[in-house]
Amino acid sequence: MTRRLPSTPPTIPGFAFVRVLGTGGFADVFLYEQQMPRRPVAVKVLLAEVVDEQLRRRFRAEANLMARLSSHPAVLTVYAASVAADGRPYLVMEYCSSAMAQRYRAEPLPVAEALEVGIRIGSAIESAHREGVLHRDIKPSNILMTAFGHPVLSDFGIAASRGHVDDDESIGLSVPWSAPEVLADEDVGSVASEVWSLGATVYSLLAGRSPFEVPGGDNSAYELIQRISAAAPPAVDRPDVPASLEAVLRRSMSRKPADRQGGVEELLRDLQDVEAELDLPQTPIEARMDDWAQATAIDPDDRTVLKSPGEQVATPPTAGRRAGALLRRPATWWTAGALVAAGAVVAVTAVQLAPRPAETEIPRVSDVSASVEGTTVLFSWDDPGVTDDDAYVVTVDGRPSSMQVDTEYRLDAGEQSVVCATVTVTRAGRVGDPSAERCVEVPPEPNP
Repeated sequence: MTRRLPSTPPTIPGFAFVRVLGTGGFADVFLYEQQMPRRPVAVKVLLAEVVDEQLRRRFRAEANLMARLSSHPAVLTVYAASVAADGRPYLVMEYCSSAMAQRYRAEPLPVAEALEVGIRIGSAIESAHREGVLHRDIKPSNILMTAFGHPVLSDFGIAASRGHVDDDESIGLSVPWSAPEVLADEDVGSVASEVWSLGATVYSLLAGRSPFEVPGGDNSAYELIQRISAAAPPAVDRPDVPASLEAVLRRSMSRKPADRQGGVEELLRDLQDVEAELDLPQTPIEARMDDWAQATAIDPDDRTVLKSPGEQVATPPTAGRRAGALLRRPATWWTAGALVAAGAVVAVTAVQLAPRPAETEIPRVSDVSASVEGTTVLFSWDDPGVTDDDAYVVTVDGRPSSMQVDTEYRLDAGEQSVVCATVTVTRAGRVGDPSAERCVEVPPEPNP
């Protein structure tokens, strides 16, 4: 299929066009520079040929939804929305230079980072659900990274408000991350289907592919739909992914909605339990909770629709979980325990589960050697006593590499004059202490 050319960027007072960022079926996204205050922004502009009243309505809804939710630290910030002089509606948003989809395909994420991203993005989804909003397009490419490396959820273009979804409304499906009941036209979106999509997204970050994608096989939409509808996802083929995480993801992607976690919050608590098992720092669940709604429970048998904003599942703490596992923004954003805003009192709870002691000591690389040939640097080390399930991660100048089992790591230093590296052993998602840092000088190449 031939990809269309981007539309002409509109003239927007106070903004200077820089370049095209991307094209889609209904809109283009451009990089502009805002003049006052001066900053780069992403501007989403509807295509003139597709603009009708229904699309205008959906675009206004997206702008209002994102503005309402963008105070959440894991939701893309919306600055403004308006209509250009040529009649095309546009949305001015925070500029993020990269999407998660650009990274996980090239290099699957470490377990700790995949868990953190899943919990932070899941917190945004849970917050949307508590506002009565379904996202309906959760996938890696809708996770963007801010300039400070924080993941944020974008693209609420096909979201549904207050659980009222028009059955005859045409929406674009992202097949690899859509639940079986959505692909079968049995459901156009629910809390349960969003649990499936979030689980599939975390799986993708770990596996480097979507859950039912077969490397080198037929991955057409038809074949993917058949696999999603008929089978459980295969195991993530990584020795550092613990069985507990496999079980959490497998449950979230159960074919029957009733077999999944009861909501996104429950899935996030399961992910936090895996963090605790691996002695990882606890990633907070950041979701708004009105104090008057804490005692309002949704019928556990009715998980296919959202209630009015404010109504939510009041899940009591259970054995082995964090009591009040909802963790909030830093204290500078909130008063002690409660915040009064717009006449509503918002209560917050902050509890973390203490790390568990390590079951077995992870071996530590004692010494790293380095040699230089031209601009090629070779780091090597002795096996400190790793097992078949262990792997090494080499960190060069602060940037960790992919996991490896070899005791050598080769790289091209390019124009760097000094290269420094440490080696760490990882086991079942846990990391040991790094080796002492080894630095080596790289002589400049002689002039021809």
